[in-house]
Amino acid sequence: MSSNTGEPFQRINIDTAKEKIDSEECTIVDVRQQDEWDSGHVKNAIHIPVDEILSKIDQLPDSGPLLFICAAGVRSALACELAASMGIESERLFNIEEGTPSWIAKGYPAE
Repeated sequence: MSSNTGEPFQRINIDTAKEKIDSEECTIVDVRQQDEWDSGHVKNAIHIPVDEILSKIDQLPDSGPLLFICAAGVRSALACELAASMGIESERLFNIEEGTPSWIAKGYPAE
């Protein structure tokens, strides 16, 4: 559970996210808008804009960590909250706080 009381997800930075992706099967969910997605995203991420999370919750896998990412960590935190409200276990929910621009700037896999 998050060290931030009351949040149904864990906050992680991009380095921790990269380690997690490298060590276990994870689903990266990019919740930015289409034009942001088109400008570059984490390799193998799925794209579900934050305003579509509730209607597309069934597109998320039933098991394994879900790492939500946006541009700076605000929309991805909201997406984590929405996923938790739909019954996804909090231990599966991770908010990548630094966002896609930082991921790409670090030279991590992107497309």
